[in-house]
Amino acid sequence: MKKLLKADLHLHTEYSMDCNTPLDKIINRCLEIGINCIAIADHGTAEGALKIQTIAPFPVIIAEEILTPHGEIMGMFLKETIPTRISVEEAISHIKAQGGLVCIPHPFGFFRHSALDIKTAEKIVEHIDVIETLNARAFSSHDSTRAQLFAQKYSIPESAGSDAHTLGEIGNAYIEMPEFNGRDDFLQALAKGKVSGHRTSPFVHFSSMSQRLKSRFK
Repeated sequence: MKKLLKADLHLHTEYSMDCNTPLDKIINRCLEIGINCIAIADHGTAEGALKIQTIAPFPVIIAEEILTPHGEIMGMFLKETIPTRISVEEAISHIKAQGGLVCIPHPFGFFRHSALDIKTAEKIVEHIDVIETLNARAFSSHDSTRAQLFAQKYSIPESAGSDAHTLGEIGNAYIEMPEFNGRDDFLQALAKGKVSGHRTSPFVHFSSMSQRLKSRFK
């Protein structure tokens, strides 16, 4: 019988310019609250994910949030960093070249400049493998509703993530799913998963903005 995973599929580390959370503290926090699978999706780099995968006692998916002119696209099951600030088409091409999965994080958010818009999502829908239907940092529950409707319309597996930039946010959104072996098995397990969690207080965004400013002045 397969083990049940409690997976937070969207975390940030000190390798993101708007986060200063050390890798070891992320691991310890996950162990404390029962998160036993994570996806590290730092902005513009896979380095933190690659490093934490070597020291974590549970599965770590190598991911990255790649900024495009139309919003962010997340690559999952990557082998190395993909350049950021590229076109949507280039991002998809780089992800697929690594044998990765194309995930749309925090889609269609009205108050989020990094959210992919629905028109772009519809244009690339045949390339989308996963869509994040619960992002704990979403400003409105309507964001999740729109994402769920999109996922159901196109039969795309749903994921969930805290989008944590601080330790206290980890596990605020997660998906309970069977354990998996590799990217193809992951998609099958994800389709059987149950999304759970709640939205984080919007005040956490001030922490991210503060850290982003600090990073720019370094």
